[in-house]
Amino acid sequence: MQIGIVGLPLSGKTTVFNALTRGHAIVAGYSDKPNIGVAKVPDHRLHELAKIYSPERVVPAEVSYVDIPSPQDGFGQTRGISGDYLNALQSTDALLVITRAFDNPSVTHVDESVDAIRDVENMLLELSFSDLSLLERRLDRVVDAFKSAKAAERSELTKEQALLEHVKGNLEAGVAVRDQNLPPEASHRLSGFQFLTAKPTIVVVNISEDQLPEAGSFQNQLAEIATGPQMRATVIAGKLEMDLAQMEEGDEKEFRHSLNAGESGLNRMIALSYDVVGLISFLTVGEDEVRAWQIIDGTIAHKAAGKIHTDLERGFIRAEVVTYENLMDCGSLAEARSRGVLQQEGKEYIVNDGDIMHVLFNV
Repeated sequence: MQIGIVGLPLSGKTTVFNALTRGHAIVAGYSDKPNIGVAKVPDHRLHELAKIYSPERVVPAEVSYVDIPSPQDGFGQTRGISGDYLNALQSTDALLVITRAFDNPSVTHVDESVDAIRDVENMLLELSFSDLSLLERRLDRVVDAFKSAKAAERSELTKEQALLEHVKGNLEAGVAVRDQNLPPEASHRLSGFQFLTAKPTIVVVNISEDQLPEAGSFQNQLAEIATGPQMRATVIAGKLEMDLAQMEEGDEKEFRHSLNAGESGLNRMIALSYDVVGLISFLTVGEDEVRAWQIIDGTIAHKAAGKIHTDLERGFIRAEVVTYENLMDCGSLAEARSRGVLQQEGKEYIVNDGDIMHVLFNV
């Protein structure tokens, strides 16, 4: 799962990337190279389970982020998205759109004025324009293909044309592809187009440390824009969070408390990333390792087992499953078994967030 970070030049998106991944990417000046990093997903359950099992290692789930360079001729200014930049956006699973609210005379805004909400609206509009352009090109090809198509082919082309025109009409009315409630068959037909407005999206306003008291106001304004089940919004003091992310954990907590900076922006952003793409974690425990495994919500047991190893999926017999809460109450899998809260589940069991699984298999 890879989330693409996009935004206007000098919006602080590389700063936010560093905060998320605890990275050290260069933030000054323009770069045409993407930055790629991984963020560990904070999960208090792993630390609590480690107290029981004292494992050799604790392995959290991960989210991958790519800081996509802004095109030099601008983004969010209705100039169109094309070429390598479009390809980079299409290759991601979700988008994290950064806009700046901080005013810094030494870092001039590309529009020469700072208006975070304006920039958000313009960038989202730019994504819609890109999809409309793609739809129009595809519709032209369908019309051309129809002229020389055989009778059997015309039926499929007619269905495609109707679907594309339906999606285009909704998009022109301001409804992103992800919010059009298309039936599964239609969504499958469209999946190959990699529409940008079909991707889950997180909108982030990047503020300065001095603007922390205004965070709630920005959040309220974003709530009117970031609507729909696959869209989220938040506010982050990117520079502050990047500086804190470079500290040791104890120093970070102490300094954050002294600033009254609240919850870690890193934790909040990763939680939103997990949520917006529909990810959950199931857990495995033992003296060698306590680990979180990332899966899509709704994954069935034998497919989840395949995340651990393909042999477990291929030779799946059953899974022993206990909730995190029940295991913490029991203190061990053996006690959970004796109390009857360790359940035996088959292939079609839908795994829940926080399920602790032990897979029985034979290959």
